[in-house]
Amino acid sequence: MTSGKHVQAQDGDALIIVDVQSDFLPGGALAVPQGDEVVPVLNRYIAAFAARGLPVYATRDWHPAGHCSFRPQGGIWPPHCIAESEGARFATNLAIPGDAVIISKATTADKDAYSGFEGTGLGERLREAGVRRVFIGGLATDYCVLQTVKDALTQGFDVILLQDAIRAVNLKPDDGAQAEREMQRLGAEPVSYDRVANA
Repeated sequence: MTSGKHVQAQDGDALIIVDVQSDFLPGGALAVPQGDEVVPVLNRYIAAFAARGLPVYATRDWHPAGHCSFRPQGGIWPPHCIAESEGARFATNLAIPGDAVIISKATTADKDAYSGFEGTGLGERLREAGVRRVFIGGLATDYCVLQTVKDALTQGFDVILLQDAIRAVNLKPDDGAQAEREMQRLGAEPVSYDRVANA
């Protein structure tokens, strides 16, 4: 359930796009079902932020070839988003602005990081930029989006969850819905584009 809270992007806001990379799209090494559907929606949010001169941050998995999350190393995932590979590139049609801040995570072999804040300095960079509220969308709802939202809240940012610009892995059928409920319980405000555009 959403409230009538003011959600128009304004000074002190930033857009965080989580891991919209080729390996997480249909045909990729770790495809999120309907993951490609977030791209045109995120492009609308990007345009709205760019029109107001507001900052855009984009996180990405940027793994070494022998990363601990990969099955050959005892992890649960197939190898994916290996640094500099085609699969690690952002979605071809994602209109990331030239001045967007790119945040690489899980860059060392022995440590995983689902959150865009973990080991990246993202929180400090946002605070230095005067950001107080973050709008978060991307992939996947039940992993990297969930953990990024949780860390943003823990670090004191207000969080707007872009409910129309997230998709879940759903290893269990209800994982995505459970993640959305948890994010809202913790304080994230769920919105869709019409509430941002028409605020």
